[in-house]
Amino acid sequence: MSLLDHLEELRWRILLSVAAILGIAIVALFFSDNILKFLLLPSGGMRLKAFNIMDGFMIKFHISLYIGIAAAFPIWAFQLYQFFSPALLKHERRLILPALVFSSILFALGVAFGYYMLQEIIKVLKDLFPSEVDFLPAAQEFISFVMFFLLTCGLLFQLPILLTILIQLRVLSTDLLQKQRRVAYFVLFGIAELVTPVADPIIAPLVVMGPLVMLYEISILAGKRIEKQRLKFELDEAEKQAAPIAVQPEAAHPQPAGLCRQCGAAPKTTDARYCDHCGSPLVKMEVFA
Repeated sequence: MSLLDHLEELRWRILLSVAAILGIAIVALFFSDNILKFLLLPSGGMRLKAFNIMDGFMIKFHISLYIGIAAAFPIWAFQLYQFFSPALLKHERRLILPALVFSSILFALGVAFGYYMLQEIIKVLKDLFPSEVDFLPAAQEFISFVMFFLLTCGLLFQLPILLTILIQLRVLSTDLLQKQRRVAYFVLFGIAELVTPVADPIIAPLVVMGPLVMLYEISILAGKRIEKQRLKFELDEAEKQAAPIAVQPEAAHPQPAGLCRQCGAAPKTTDARYCDHCGSPLVKMEVFA
C-alpha cells in the first residue's frame, strides 16, 4: 500500500469518526436540558449566570459536543485501531477487540470516578473565594470546566491501555515498570495534584492517586502476559525455521547392462544385450555397482 493509499484510508477513518461524533451530538442536543441538570447535581444547587445573548446556544452546543466525543469513544477508538492494525502481527490483531472493549469500560469508569469527585472539588473551589469577592458562576465556563474534568478523568483511566501498547511495541518492559515503580508513583501523585485543585495538598490527591496506582499495577500484570505470549510465539517461529527440511532421496541412476567384450564400450540402454558399436555380446559380470 502506497503513502497516498494510507492517507486516503486515514481521511475516511477521520470522516467516519467525525460523523459518529456529530451524529451523537445532534441527538444529545435534544436532551441538553436534562444533561445540564445532571451536571449541576454535584454543585449543590448552584445557579449559573449568563452574560451573553449567545450563551444559551453555546451551552447546549458544548454539552452536546462533549457528550458526542465521550459517547462515540468506542467508534473513533476502533477506527484508530483499524488504521494501525495492518502494522501488527496476526496474534497482535486478536487483541484489538478485547482492548477496545476494555478501553471503553475504563473510560466509563474514569468519567464516573470524576463525577464522584466533582462535588468535593466544586465545594473546595468555592471555599477558596475570600469574603470580599462575590462568586458569580458563568454558565459557559462552568460547563466547560465540568465536561473537561470528566473527559480528563476518562482519559487518565486509559493508563493500562497506553502502557500495554508501549510494552507491545517494546518501548517499555515490565521489568522497567517494576524497577521504576517509585518514580511512577511520584508522577501519578503529581498528576493527581493537577487534577484536584483543592486546598488539601495530600488527602484529595491521594484519593485520586489510588485508582491510578491500581491501574498501573494492572498494566504490569497485563504486560507480563503479553511478554509471555510474545516469547512463546517467537519460540514457535524459531522452531519452525530450525526444523530440518525433508530431502527427497535421489532417484537411483540406471546402471548399464554391462560392457562390450571387444571394445569395452557401455551400451546406451540398460536392457541391451549387444554392443551398439561392434555388436559383440556384453559382459554382464562387469556391470558397474
